[in-house]
Amino acid sequence: MKTELNYINLSYQNHSQKECHIPLTYQIFGKDLFTAPVILVNHALTGNSNVSGEKGWWKQLIGDQQVIDTNTYTVLCFNIPGNGYDHFLIDHYEDFTPSDIAEIFLKGLEALHIKNLYAIIGGSLGGGIAWEMLAKQPQLAEIFIPVACDFRTHDWLHAQCLVQKFLLNGNEEPLQKARIHAMLCYRTPQSLNDRFQNRYLKENERLESEDWLVYHGNSLNDRFSLSSYKLMNHLLMNINTDENKLEKISARMHLIAVDTDLFFPASEIRMCFEKLKDKKKEVFYHEIQSIHGHDAFLMEYKQLNNIINNIFRMKESESETPSDNNKQKVKNR
Repeated sequence: MKTELNYINLSYQNHSQKECHIPLTYQIFGKDLFTAPVILVNHALTGNSNVSGEKGWWKQLIGDQQVIDTNTYTVLCFNIPGNGYDHFLIDHYEDFTPSDIAEIFLKGLEALHIKNLYAIIGGSLGGGIAWEMLAKQPQLAEIFIPVACDFRTHDWLHAQCLVQKFLLNGNEEPLQKARIHAMLCYRTPQSLNDRFQNRYLKENERLESEDWLVYHGNSLNDRFSLSSYKLMNHLLMNINTDENKLEKISARMHLIAVDTDLFFPASEIRMCFEKLKDKKKEVFYHEIQSIHGHDAFLMEYKQLNNIINNIFRMKESESETPSDNNKQKVKNR
């Protein structure tokens, strides 16, 4: 399995008409390029290209004998430029939008001579970037799986990102404070209440829940840079795929929501599904049931594995027996 960090040097003019040099980095897991179907995975806010292996953030989903089997597929993941995983940072982060990142990823695919993808999968921000990619190149992929995300940042999420922006521009522990606030949006009241139940830590003289939040704030501060977090928050705040282009996407779409998600509410994703299904035949909706909110797409692996396994099996089944299409669609909607 080839997991080293690879580089593509790109020149790119962003939406602000500024010419930028972008060292786009990526990792490949599983089969060599051009020997197997390619699955592109777009990482989330504080994620990176390391999606599989011992320290892979989606290793319960991608790997040897996993639902996305690296013995069967070539799995590719780009780093969002400026996320810091490759030590590249962007100072003027407001010069970039998710549309820019999508264009950069498309240029990366072009540099790798990849014209078609078997699937694009993205969680949260990564899914939003994937929406932008397919709006630009509707024929790019056979399957599209956006997880816990929508094609647009709606008002509630925009407001939460605005609070994040205020915190990140503060002077005292900005990243820690922003992360603590974000954790309360990634989870739900029930998730925290059920887990901690007002237990008090005498040695720290504070609630166990407070200790947990402080830990996550400090942990992110240790592994992530302030400028990277500002960029990622800005991107999450500004997902804005052209709605008129969605129906032109040729990929079979499988929208996956979390019933308790506070960032990308299931109701918004269902609304997207309802609009698209009237215009496209190959659109499906799936829902993860969890008390954990948005973070369920990084926690409820059994459910997510089952959903994605069924998606791939449906694709394989239809390739073998086209006459069964209608039955499969009814079952999976």
